[in-house]
Amino acid sequence: MSTATAETEITKEAKKRRTFAIISHPDAGKTTLTEKLLLYGGALHEAGSIRARKATRHAASDWMSIEQERGISVTSSVLRFEQNGIKYNLLDTPGHKDFSEDTLRTLVAADSGLMVIDVAKGVEEQTEKLFEVCKLREVPVITFVNKCDRPGMDPLEILSNIETKLGIEAVPASWPMGYGQKFQGIYDAIAKKVHIYQKTEHGAKKAVTDVLDVEDAIDASSLSDMEKEAFREEVMLIDGMYEGMDRDEYASGKVTPVFFGSALHNFGLDVFLNYFHQLAPHPQQYKTPDGIVRDLNDGFSGFIFKMQANMNPDHRDCAAFIRVASGKFERGQQVTIASTGKKIKMSTPHTLMGDDRQLMEEAYPGDIVSIFNPGSFRIGTTIFEKNEVNFDVIPLFTPEHFQKVATKDPFKRKQLREGLKQLSEEGVVHVFEVPNGVGNELLLGTVGVLQFEVVEHRMLTEYGVELIKTPVSYFCARWLPNERDDIIEKLEASYSTHVTKDMEENPIVLFDSMYALNQGEEKVGKENLFKFKQG
Repeated sequence: MSTATAETEITKEAKKRRTFAIISHPDAGKTTLTEKLLLYGGALHEAGSIRARKATRHAASDWMSIEQERGISVTSSVLRFEQNGIKYNLLDTPGHKDFSEDTLRTLVAADSGLMVIDVAKGVEEQTEKLFEVCKLREVPVITFVNKCDRPGMDPLEILSNIETKLGIEAVPASWPMGYGQKFQGIYDAIAKKVHIYQKTEHGAKKAVTDVLDVEDAIDASSLSDMEKEAFREEVMLIDGMYEGMDRDEYASGKVTPVFFGSALHNFGLDVFLNYFHQLAPHPQQYKTPDGIVRDLNDGFSGFIFKMQANMNPDHRDCAAFIRVASGKFERGQQVTIASTGKKIKMSTPHTLMGDDRQLMEEAYPGDIVSIFNPGSFRIGTTIFEKNEVNFDVIPLFTPEHFQKVATKDPFKRKQLREGLKQLSEEGVVHVFEVPNGVGNELLLGTVGVLQFEVVEHRMLTEYGVELIKTPVSYFCARWLPNERDDIIEKLEASYSTHVTKDMEENPIVLFDSMYALNQGEEKVGKENLFKFKQG
């Protein structure tokens, strides 16, 4: 195959792909929306909605036993579906308030974000935190306002809420006809048509839809005369706003197009999907730390953004999730690990639907490949076939919660360290030496509190180690630059300040109070205390 043909093939295939992450606060309906995207994409014949979890089925994206027991998403899943020739890679992130760093890392592998907002609650705390990572990477964000069939804010109020909370311009792309119990249709602000819906049982099948002109839809609706007139005025108000949206501002994450609907009843999903493939960008080029752009045609390369051990409880395995950054991936390909120069053969790559694996023969930029970890992969590892590259795109996120752990059985100290080392390499938890500790304890750091439970559960079931846990209260933490002993010495001499290192020898400082943080910033400079640190 000639180079020119290969380049055309790779670019063409990349343009067919959309790799996106769903971000939301708990209970905004993210998992339901995920199921419905799969339903509309043909990956599921019947959606396993939240209500179905009360029966024997669980959502396709939730596979870990702790998730199925609680009905929440703890780890991030990768789901694939295809519609109208577009191949979607949906990175499903946990929606629970006690989410993990895994969630934040997943956003690094996405080319866009789909933000789900509850119409009654608006933008909530976790949505803000996830949006910060999108903002850090300047990725475009598309918004879906969910649960419009329930009482909530009116649409104009929702737009104002998004703009106030996130500092981003909100542009309506669709608009609800009627609110709450009166909600019966969606105005497509792009095609200038109204979609009138009929409910199906629990929204398990696609909604039955009539597409009408605005006046015909108004006549067919059960709205009062006053509500009909209000809807006409709103349509006039928003008309032309989407067409006038600044595409460059949208592409850099400063403007978000907003769609309305009800994921549970499938209202508004057809309108949303009609335009989602146009709005979500195809795979973008990644840069190296020194600013060199990796061309999509420049030989296969990718990076590990997620690790998950024991997806199959019958086999002690660890899956590494690779975002294809450039070139064509083929099963059996020999690749080089950038950090070590070690060569490995990619013999058993998989694509995943929850815990259902299928062998993957080839992949292109934007695709996610799951492969058995040969033991040399870490979070952030770059692999390439030719034309050496090292992305270093996964930052270390700052842990916000800490806990000291020891083992109940003193003879299992070795298993304690080995198990926690494995979990830290997967990115489940940060593991530190206890500052001024006695050696038989380790300090755990997480972004979300639930991760302590995940660690405890996995240490017991996978390593046979029962943990003794001791809560530790630190005001906040900041990563430090490596190879800067002068900074470490100054901080170690500071009031209520503790310096330690993780298992990869990355230094971190823990502050007992806001006063201690302010003192630290004065002594070593705020620029040397990192919330996000490149590994």
